[in-house]
Amino acid sequence: MSIRARSFSFAVSVSRDGEATSERGGSPIPAEDAWTPEHLLLAGLARCTLTSLRFHARRDGIEVSGGADASGEVAVRDSDGRFAFIRIEVELDVTLDPAPTSVRELIAKAERDCFVGASLTAKPDYRWTVNGEELG
Repeated sequence: MSIRARSFSFAVSVSRDGEATSERGGSPIPAEDAWTPEHLLLAGLARCTLTSLRFHARRDGIEVSGGADASGEVAVRDSDGRFAFIRIEVELDVTLDPAPTSVRELIAKAERDCFVGASLTAKPDYRWTVNGEELG
């Protein structure tokens, strides 16, 4: 008998006027020029990476605070001639308390397990500042 991995389902609705809502409730995302779908993808990637970090840190008794900035470039891909993200960068500035024995291992897990980042063809370039120290 094969064991199936866990799966997660998500749903959103976009109304005729462009307002987006989640099946989980909360405030709707209004349709406005300031929040394009591309911006929402970058916000989702930043939030997903932080969520993944918090998940793994919590398992080790580590508290996480901090934020992230994400940027990207959309252009015609050489591989298929379609417009797509060709470059994505995520800069994270976080505080881990207490500091883990292996910061790089924790960061690697956060990057690996952010399913938004893992779903992208253009792999994100992550830059981390942890407890005030830039990781190279």
